[in-house]
Formats: sequence, C-alpha cells, structure tokens
Amino acid sequence: MTSISPGMSAVAIRLAEALDELPAGDAPTSQAVVADKLATIMTRLRALAPVKSEKGDVVDAVGRRRDERRARLRAAQEASSDG
Repeated sequence: MTSISPGMSAVAIRLAEALDELPAGDAPTSQAVVADKLATIMTRLRALAPVKSEKGDVVDAVGRRRDERRARLRAAQEASSDG
C-alpha cells in the first residue's frame, strides 16, 4: 500500500503509533480524535487497495447473477413500456 499512497500510509502509521503511545486512562478525548482520524485514513487506504480475485470466485458468481437478473428486469420493463 505504501507504493500506492506513501503519504497517506505514513500518516496512518504515525497515527497508529501515537495512539499506541497514549496511556490507557489518559487523555480520552485525544485518544478518540486520533482513533477517528486513523479510522478515516484507513478507510481511504482500503478504497485505494487493489482487489485480487480469482475467476470462479463466489463473489464474482453472485455479482454475475445479479447483473444478469438486472438485465432481465430492464429488458422486461422496456418490453412492457413499449407494448
């Protein structure tokens, strides 16, 4: 991930280290702010991460069936509005 977005990755690492360094009972507001910022940047990094899938993957099969079902529904709707 560091090669895709090195700046964001470095910030995430620094935020995680800062959160780890805060004593457990001290500065709960600071902990909450750092944790929130870390969660936000991790979400952004996950969105940038390449997705690896293999052909025949269950998720691919579900997506293919959904696309086919939507295409059939669209075709049926178009046929009924033409008729």
